[in-house]
Amino acid sequence: MSTDLAGRSVTVRVPATSANLGPGFDTLGLALSLYDELTVTALAGSGVRVEVTGVGEGEVPTDESNLVARSIAHVFAHYGVELPRLELTARNSIPHGRGLGSSGAAIVSGVMAAKGLLDGVVEMDSSALLARATELEGHPDNVAPALFGGLTIAWVTPTGPQHKKLIVHRGVSPLMLVPEHTMSTALARSLQPASVPHEDATFNVSRSALLVAALIQSPELLLAATEDRLHQNYRAAAMPETHRLVTLLREEGYAAVVSGAGPSILVLGSDPSQRIPAAGLVESHSDTAWQALMLAVDFKGATVVPHPVQSPLSS
Repeated sequence: MSTDLAGRSVTVRVPATSANLGPGFDTLGLALSLYDELTVTALAGSGVRVEVTGVGEGEVPTDESNLVARSIAHVFAHYGVELPRLELTARNSIPHGRGLGSSGAAIVSGVMAAKGLLDGVVEMDSSALLARATELEGHPDNVAPALFGGLTIAWVTPTGPQHKKLIVHRGVSPLMLVPEHTMSTALARSLQPASVPHEDATFNVSRSALLVAALIQSPELLLAATEDRLHQNYRAAAMPETHRLVTLLREEGYAAVVSGAGPSILVLGSDPSQRIPAAGLVESHSDTAWQALMLAVDFKGATVVPHPVQSPLSS
């Protein structure tokens, strides 16, 4: 389908996420108040040009191989719409390779940008947005909270990925501890066994159910609710410092988990006052630097706003 989209321009804002949250492996995700922002302008002609500032500047591709650009192209191709020339300006704050959903945020940025550019040409509801993003990401646990905000439960059916958004209790206070080193998601997944003991599976089912209750109703249960036997211990050898600090934090009563594939650590405080001493504990027991981010739960998810066309990037 050939459609004249030249002159259309949108700005997209997408939150960071933390997946798994301890026991909710590949199922639970939380949106956090740290954002990547993207402006996309469609022009006549073909080709892609990307300008990146902030995280990833000078590191990520600035042509059509850029993940955001590939995500836009994927949506256009799915609906059979010819891709126009694209000028992208990305302002990134979400750390890469540290378990805060940066790749999911990039994919969601592209999907939402495509939705905005195709407004009135193709209508994409929440199910379509999740389906397109999951096709690119491979699993919905990060893209669901990035799209919809809050706490999300994601699952896959024969008809595609599904989600349920829940509103988190106002007392829940996330602390994200981000190291300088990175972790490969593919490597982390490769350390998972093909099967786990029935006892461990039962353990995680109970804790996952408890975690949903703790996050939406009873934050005082977060320490018990974030126990896990399915993935964190298997990955410990690949990130020993993360494992050691998570263990230390939990021994001191903090609901600490590996954020996503790691190596960042998420502490789910039941009260904002828990975050400063938790961060201080890590600072005093680690020889490496960990950035402490006092975040809130993002309740809105990704947003897209159309605006008048801006000048293209300079040649």
